[in-house]
Amino acid sequence: MTFNPNGVGVSNGNIFGFPIEEIDAEHVIIPIPWDVTASYKKGSSLAPKAILKASTQLDFCHLKLNNADQIKVYFAKISSEWQKINDKLSQEYLSYNQFLENGGDLSESLKFQEFVNVVNNSQNALRDNLYERSKVLLNKDIIVSVVGGEHSVPLGLLMALNEKYSAFGILQIDAHCDLRQSYQGIHQSHASIFHNILQECTNVTKLVQLGVRDFSSQEFEYSINSEKIISYFDSVLKEEKFSGKTWDEQTEVILNDLPQNVYISFDVDGLNPSLCPNTGTPVPGGINYDEIIYLIFKIAESGRKIIGFDLCEVSPNPYNDWDANVGARLLWELVCAVEISKANN
Repeated sequence: MTFNPNGVGVSNGNIFGFPIEEIDAEHVIIPIPWDVTASYKKGSSLAPKAILKASTQLDFCHLKLNNADQIKVYFAKISSEWQKINDKLSQEYLSYNQFLENGGDLSESLKFQEFVNVVNNSQNALRDNLYERSKVLLNKDIIVSVVGGEHSVPLGLLMALNEKYSAFGILQIDAHCDLRQSYQGIHQSHASIFHNILQECTNVTKLVQLGVRDFSSQEFEYSINSEKIISYFDSVLKEEKFSGKTWDEQTEVILNDLPQNVYISFDVDGLNPSLCPNTGTPVPGGINYDEIIYLIFKIAESGRKIIGFDLCEVSPNPYNDWDANVGARLLWELVCAVEISKANN
């Protein structure tokens, strides 16, 4: 099938309607329809399908990248099996969460202890499956990225990257620290992803957190006492901006904290919630769309190597396509930034 970048978007099953099969791809995006541990609002498990659908409505002329419509990117098939497991466990999670909110004690409930074990085992399997898939692709020098789902999902990819690269850093765009050892008894909770990454991925030299504005005292202590973590709290960035510091000046400081190899972990709740209002745990404040795009391309153009990314916590609105549309455009910008980074390396 030919692709006409000036024509109608074609729903051919691939992201952006690009006529690429996995065998020809240089960049594979793995969708993971999983939001079992989302503790406030569900819905991000539906993001891969919604983003895929919205992606064909974009235009593909990019001011920073010539022939952007020729990128060899492939969006892997969305697993109906994992979607079914997710939907079943998510339904049961609602009862479990209500039990805890009503003051229930997990140690006194055999029923919910068994449920937590099932969730933990399921997430181990999800992690291991992504790890194995990622390792095969990375060994072929294919870029691998993830679209969630909740923010717990990219752990397997990070573990595979940890084996490929002797040193790399992570830029975490997020309203939350996600540094809890576990949450509600679940070890791979969306609130624990960066604790798990720092435990499992010993070659991560820096975790640069950007936009954080909602965190526990335990997470705050963890972040300020860790030599690997640098946190740019949203309130501090805003105070600097109100005092006259430009975003360009702020991004220069952020850039200097990032090593040569950079992984971008993008939770959309790091943005101003007007951009993705249905995300699972929205928080007032945050970074604007044009600001984050400016930073991402500054990384790509700096000569650093973007080794992969995840885009998580987009939660489609059942009444309009706004969240999915923003998610698709963020995905497009990330893919283009990876291409520029690849060309510069």
